[in-house]
Amino acid sequence: MPKEQGERVVATNRKARHDYLIEDTYEAGLVLWGTEVKALREGRASLVDGYAYIDKGEAWLDAVHIPEYIQGTWTNHSPRRKRKLLLHRQQITRISHKIAPGGYTLVPLKIYFSDGRAKVEIAVAKGKREFDKRQALRERQDKREAERAMATRNRLGE
Repeated sequence: MPKEQGERVVATNRKARHDYLIEDTYEAGLVLWGTEVKALREGRASLVDGYAYIDKGEAWLDAVHIPEYIQGTWTNHSPRRKRKLLLHRQQITRISHKIAPGGYTLVPLKIYFSDGRAKVEIAVAKGKREFDKRQALRERQDKREAERAMATRNRLGE
């Protein structure tokens, strides 16, 4: 039985949902060194520049910043090294077929611990254009204004 229960989020990539249209999401395990796990347990990671790719039938996560463990010694890890993703063969082929035609990419959305094991949520995503971003922002603002108007109307009606 694992020591930890449930899910504990370490880092999220909020900018990814702004810059990309998310098609599918996958949960993948991570191959990590000991000091990387300890740094993640302290809640230290950044997904800002991170991306994933498939090379020779294996999935890799690159440019994700997990800083060095403070109490580590000479055995500390490199902060931005390539990390292997643990996915089923069928998932890897499904992802590679989706991103092969072009226009799609693999983006990490969040790193978290699920029952004590480090996981990363990756998404097959398509980049938004500038007008798509503005339109999404406008829709969000319109929805927020409508909710405010409904809330004030409900308060006055009571």
